[in-house]
Amino acid sequence: MNYYPKTIRNAIRSISKLPGIGEKTAERLALHILRAPRAEAEQLARSIVELKEKTLLCRRCFGLSDAPVCGICSNAGRSEHMLCVVEQPSDLVSVEKSGAFNGLYFVLGGTLSPMDGIGPGELRIRELASRVAEGSVREIILATSTTVQGESTSAYLAETLKRYPLKISRIASGVPIGGDLKYVDQVTLRRAMEGRRDVT
Repeated sequence: MNYYPKTIRNAIRSISKLPGIGEKTAERLALHILRAPRAEAEQLARSIVELKEKTLLCRRCFGLSDAPVCGICSNAGRSEHMLCVVEQPSDLVSVEKSGAFNGLYFVLGGTLSPMDGIGPGELRIRELASRVAEGSVREIILATSTTVQGESTSAYLAETLKRYPLKISRIASGVPIGGDLKYVDQVTLRRAMEGRRDVT
């Protein structure tokens, strides 16, 4: 790579740190940016800085937002009686793209993984319990992944929340075992959401 000037080498190195981007793809992207009009390159740079500076976590669901409360939580057309619990904001987006759910969401921030030092205190379980205690939620849909950690997190949440007067369900087995929600196609995710089952 030494045949490129330092500026291009630096760009290639930075771009190749992105997930799924190897050195050859990073090289093509860097050269594309170099050939692009200056305004286009500047817009890309501004978008990246703005992404870092202005993206927040919604104070209600902990999904990604550019305002204190996200568009989903502030949408009066959504059912406040159903709360879908997911691991990460990307999982929220996957369920939303399926079009199978019109309630609200709650992002845990991960799964229980004692081997990695992630216990209940490292997730937003207290915040979830507080949200349920407000009284408007009638059904919790546990949409954690079907990995061992996702299943154990789902079981832990079902046990923790069973003291509240609400229905607790788990997404159905349309999602493959060991699967991650962000990689599941929308048809499968729709079937999983529609075929959810009670866990209590």
